[in-house]
Amino acid sequence: MAEPTGEDGEAEEASEGAEVLDGPLPEGVRRRVIAIVADAFGSLTVAELPPQLRQYVRFTPNRRAKFAGSAMAAALETHPPFRTRIAERLREAQPELASALAAGTPPRAADPLDVAAAAYVLRPAGWVELVAVAGEEARQAEAGRAGAEAQRELRKLRAELSEARAAARDEAERARTELESGRKEADALQRKLRSAVSDIRRGQAALRKVEAELESLRAASAAEKAAAESEARRLKSRLAEAESALEVSRRAAREGRSVADMRLRLLLDTMLETAQGLRRELALPPASTRPADTVEAVEPGRLTPKDVANRALAETDPALLDQLLALPRAHLVVDGYNVTKTGYPTMPLEKQRLRLLGGLAGLAAQTGAEMTCVFDGAELAAPVLLAPPRGVRVLFSKPGQTADELIRRLVRAEPPGRPVVVVSTDREVADGVARAGARPVASSLLLKRLARS
Repeated sequence: MAEPTGEDGEAEEASEGAEVLDGPLPEGVRRRVIAIVADAFGSLTVAELPPQLRQYVRFTPNRRAKFAGSAMAAALETHPPFRTRIAERLREAQPELASALAAGTPPRAADPLDVAAAAYVLRPAGWVELVAVAGEEARQAEAGRAGAEAQRELRKLRAELSEARAAARDEAERARTELESGRKEADALQRKLRSAVSDIRRGQAALRKVEAELESLRAASAAEKAAAESEARRLKSRLAEAESALEVSRRAAREGRSVADMRLRLLLDTMLETAQGLRRELALPPASTRPADTVEAVEPGRLTPKDVANRALAETDPALLDQLLALPRAHLVVDGYNVTKTGYPTMPLEKQRLRLLGGLAGLAAQTGAEMTCVFDGAELAAPVLLAPPRGVRVLFSKPGQTADELIRRLVRAEPPGRPVVVVSTDREVADGVARAGARPVASSLLLKRLARS
């Protein structure tokens, strides 16, 4: 749209310069002006808008009026080309109102706020007076509406007050009636309460008496129960002792029979194998002789008396240990730490045990003899997780017991006549086992034999 030029533009500028509001727009007129601008805003291009309003071009009229109202009012006042464009849109939208304002005869039936807002935008002659009159009429109308509303509210409040007073009188009368009835009921309740209190006191006295009797009965019952429980515990204890003694006697009888049978069987096997071994070693003739057997000669595989004499070995010869272990049912008992601390004392105890047990396992496989290795339990800092090697029994002495005592118990457990060899350099151990019928040998002899393997 072309900007106003020539005489019309100059007249409009002169008219605007001659008429100026002496105060702010009335609030009602201002709202109508912002609504007119918001409606016409969408029909303008971005280039036709003032820079401060271009950010609101995509807003709806309602949002535009809400968020850009102040900016649009300021642009309408300070940017004449923008106001001219808005005026053109208003003339197109409301031609009758615009013509009436231009003629100076605003329609009487129109809303004064709409007339004032249109006059502010179009700026016809006398627009300031139209705006002032519309604002005054709006204020008077608002005041009239407020007065009428106040009168209606006053009449309503008076009616409510009258109703409240009547209700209060009724409520007071009802309260007096209820109070009188309540007093009568309270007197009746007081009489009932005094009677109930008297009954309660009598009941409490009876209850205390019953409780005292019940407490005495409970005490007597508790004493009887305690005596009965004590007697029951005593009888249970005696029964448990009797059962334990019976079980011990049964176990002792079973173990005595089993140990005696085992010792007798082992002794019998030992005697039989010993007899067979002696017959082979001494080349004893059979019980029934034949003529050819009386002829003196040396047969292949037979030992002569000279050979038997030459078989005696020194105490330090490892072959002596082989001879002892070759005896029937031989049992080798080893004082473990005595041997390891003689042969390799600088090694840790765990490695000492493993090395000795490995050597004994090989010796057991070679000779077939029964082998038991005894260690002192006092040397242990913690429980030992040890898998005994095949053919070797590993024992640790109990707390408060030495390995020497355990060795003597092992020797005493064997039947008389069975060959038992004890390896230890401890003189006390050697003497003790010798008195019990065992054959002591030095630890160095076992170490030499294991080194030869």
